[in-house]
Amino acid sequence: MQRLRRISSPGAAPDGRRRIPRAALAAGAVGLGFAALYGAGLRAADDDIPEGTHVRGVDIGGMDRATARAELAEQTGRIWPAKVPVRIGDHHGSIDTRAAGLTLDSAGTAHEASRSGKDPITVIGRLLGIRTAAAATAPVIRMDEPKARAALRELARDHAHPVRHGAIRFQQGAAVPVRPRTGQALDMHAALAALRRAAPADAPVRLPLRESKPRADATAVGRAMEELAEPAMSEPVTLTTDRGKVKITPEVLGAHLTLEPDEDGDLTPQLDAAGLLNDPSVHRPLQQITDPSVNAKLRVEGGRVVVASDGKAGQEVTATTLREAVLPLLTKEGEDRTGPVATERVEPTLTRDNVSRLGITEQMSTFTVNFPAAPYRTKNVGRAAELINGSVVLPGDTWSFNRTVGERTKANGFVEGVMIYDGKYALATGGGVSAVATTVYNAIFFAGVDPTEHGAHSFYIERYPEGREATVAWGRLDLKFKNDSGNAIYIKAAATQNSITISFLGTKKYDEIDSVKGPRTKIKEPGTRKGDPDPKKCEPQTPLEGFDVKVDRIFRNGGEEVRRETFKTHYTPRDAVTCE
Repeated sequence: MQRLRRISSPGAAPDGRRRIPRAALAAGAVGLGFAALYGAGLRAADDDIPEGTHVRGVDIGGMDRATARAELAEQTGRIWPAKVPVRIGDHHGSIDTRAAGLTLDSAGTAHEASRSGKDPITVIGRLLGIRTAAAATAPVIRMDEPKARAALRELARDHAHPVRHGAIRFQQGAAVPVRPRTGQALDMHAALAALRRAAPADAPVRLPLRESKPRADATAVGRAMEELAEPAMSEPVTLTTDRGKVKITPEVLGAHLTLEPDEDGDLTPQLDAAGLLNDPSVHRPLQQITDPSVNAKLRVEGGRVVVASDGKAGQEVTATTLREAVLPLLTKEGEDRTGPVATERVEPTLTRDNVSRLGITEQMSTFTVNFPAAPYRTKNVGRAAELINGSVVLPGDTWSFNRTVGERTKANGFVEGVMIYDGKYALATGGGVSAVATTVYNAIFFAGVDPTEHGAHSFYIERYPEGREATVAWGRLDLKFKNDSGNAIYIKAAATQNSITISFLGTKKYDEIDSVKGPRTKIKEPGTRKGDPDPKKCEPQTPLEGFDVKVDRIFRNGGEEVRRETFKTHYTPRDAVTCE
């Protein structure tokens, strides 16, 4: 029988086992040796930082992490600047790093520095005593994002600007174009990322801007000036009813009109019809050619509010019908700028049926100011009281003296009288109306409602309570209060030859309101000056010191103080004025 012969594969041992090539064995031995050296080097280095390592000039080489962290913390001023230079568009600036919440993370930096020397070549070279090149480690920075946002927002306020849409405004009856401008605003998300990446930086950090294009360009503004704005201001518009007509001048019309861009970039008229309707030069003439509603009249009997006469509905021009009448007339000429205005039935705000529901149940406050009788003063005070009497202020609404009384002109029923102008008495139409303003202010004060705008006389007038008086000036200073009582307020005004009384009827929010006046402080003596050289215009003036005074308004419920407000008033000296 023929014997079978075992055939062995190349490299196999005589007994059949596979043989490993010598080269592979040598390579494995070298690899194991390299790994052993690398492991030994890592153990020897532990958490040491490689020699020559530095962080922006601060050498921390050879230190362990704890020592390096302490060194970095001590040398923060060298590593981390107090300000980071930045560039926004063409503007250069800087950010205060502390204000922006940018701080050096010394522990994190030491950790990164220790990791920088952990590659095998560096570790084994260090174990074998071979010096490696110095390595720079970037500092690790912490960012308090809310603080960084606030700092960037503040910086952008000085260097960026909002978009300005093309528009047209009106001033004293003339059209004034508003030139469009592309807006630039900081891209906050990208700016935070740029600051985080670049800080600390030797070169300015570029903070990206985001542009916003105006909705209406210069071409749209020019077209609107020619086609809309200039025709609108060319002459008055006239509104008619079956009982008469009212002329609205360009000056009055322009005070309530603008041309604003729409979504297509065209300028369209925007009329504040409610504001125009409440303008005294429009409101009162319209009342004369319509049948306005009348509020119920109230009086107080035995401490309770009763209805003296009921209200009645009327036919009035509303904001809607006024807008519909005025807008079509703006671009027309001559007689075509006259058109009818429709009226609508309007119910009175106050009727016999709703007085109690509106919360007008009692007298909240009343105040009287006496003044020396003079024909002009009696006339002007009486006219203002007539215009104020019967005002109804709903909860949350704001009452305005100037809006209610209107401009003090002869056409509005006022005459020339004495008033303060430029620190001395002078003649002007409406003189004496400050007595009404002071009385209203005290009614506001003791009713416990919020005086949102008021101002005292420049110098003190003895017949008024110190620190608790008010004056008004058309177009410059108003007397306003917000009805925060929770119920409606009815204002009752009555004048005599030498007095004015204002009462607020509603529901008291507080049981009692007290006034406590402090002493005069910062006293300043008056001087002397000559009056107007025209004897007919000169008003002599007795001297009085200037001073500051504080008045506390104290709110009480159930006999206990629940709130206190302090009002501070500064009076200039009242100089002596002589007339020659």
